[in-house]
Amino acid sequence: MKKSTLFCLLACAVIACKDIPKTSKAIENEPLILVQDSINGQSGYQSKSNPAAIPLGKYAQCLTDTFRTHAIVLTQGNPRWVVIDRSEKELYEVFPFDNGPDYPSEGLFRILQNGKIGYADANTYASLEGEHKVWTSGAWRYVTRTGR
Repeated sequence: MKKSTLFCLLACAVIACKDIPKTSKAIENEPLILVQDSINGQSGYQSKSNPAAIPLGKYAQCLTDTFRTHAIVLTQGNPRWVVIDRSEKELYEVFPFDNGPDYPSEGLFRILQNGKIGYADANTYASLEGEHKVWTSGAWRYVTRTGR
């Protein structure tokens, strides 16, 4: 094969590759942005490449403004605040507080799991005291950021 023919084949391959759409990995990493319908109050998520990534109204409410890896949403039917990942798998239920999900503190959420209150990164007890409710236990534990 002549050098000029080989050069033409390579040049055509490079030109053809320019028109290939984004890879699924690039689309996967593209953040989803919260959108809301001001008329009926429904919310969902969209991105540049997918205007209906999570359609309006699929969840009763969506809270996370920019959905990169996880988002907090309110489920339909028997409403629960849950954290979902990009495949919409429910990772855990967020502890409800003041008519919404509990507020994060240092990146941790109180969660409900198997009838117990814990943190998103550990299956331990969390105490709650103050204006709403008090839980008591003979075996309170402190949790480090590494889950120990």
